[in-house]
Amino acid sequence: MTQEKVLPFIEHLVELRKRLIIIFVALVIGMGVSWNYSTDLLSFIEKPLTGKTYLTDIKKSVYASVKERFPALYSHYKLDREVQESAKERRLNYSAPLEPFFVQCKISLIAGFIIVLPIIFYQVWLFVAPALTFREKRMVVPFVTSATVTFCLGALFFLIIIWPVIINFSLSYEMEGLQSWFNLSAYVNFCLRLILIFGLIFELPVIALLLSRMGLINYSLLARNRKYALLASSIVAAFHADLITMFVIMVPLYLMYEISIWVALLFGRKRAVPPTVEGDGQPA
Repeated sequence: MTQEKVLPFIEHLVELRKRLIIIFVALVIGMGVSWNYSTDLLSFIEKPLTGKTYLTDIKKSVYASVKERFPALYSHYKLDREVQESAKERRLNYSAPLEPFFVQCKISLIAGFIIVLPIIFYQVWLFVAPALTFREKRMVVPFVTSATVTFCLGALFFLIIIWPVIINFSLSYEMEGLQSWFNLSAYVNFCLRLILIFGLIFELPVIALLLSRMGLINYSLLARNRKYALLASSIVAAFHADLITMFVIMVPLYLMYEISIWVALLFGRKRAVPPTVEGDGQPA
């Protein structure tokens, strides 16, 4: 390898080290800020354990409609018991020394990561900026803003909509002689992993926007590869053992791909139309 090729490679490594150090420092600061709120965050993700979620309100409204229109059916299946069912007291359990401390560290790390997302995305942008044109470099603010917002939307969508569904489905297996006994680490690790997954899933339209603006992809390329996107979504979801988690990952992932197709169509770089010779309609 010639010296001319070695020097740029070393310069890239030095630049990468600089960006990684800044990201690491930002993560430590973000973790420190979120540490005081880690207990509140744990309480928030524990809420579905009571069995009272937004699904409970939907169930009540449906049962009220059934009672009004089909009172015999309502009485036969004793739906009033489910409507009047009170919240149950369930607690997470741990069995290893210092397990709650390490769980608190994980929650603080993920929360701190989300807090400093603008800094992380900005450092990523600065690393790839030398390869961009002057016009593309001006997209730094839209990129950092949209990437941060979409990641947060993905995390909130999971926590507010999907997480209660998963836990509610799991609790539905409780019966006489079969009681839930969730482990603290397993419960929190499962939740945090899915938060990151959904955050990354919601990044797909942003990535598609950038690549389409750079001319690396276009609408037709994405559209004709829908079947491969569906297959990839199924493969990614298949890494999760239970069917419900697979479903709630595969569907949003593929929907984000469909949104990416429309983003590429609406905001992607338009192909230049070749000039025509006046009179014959043929390209000049």
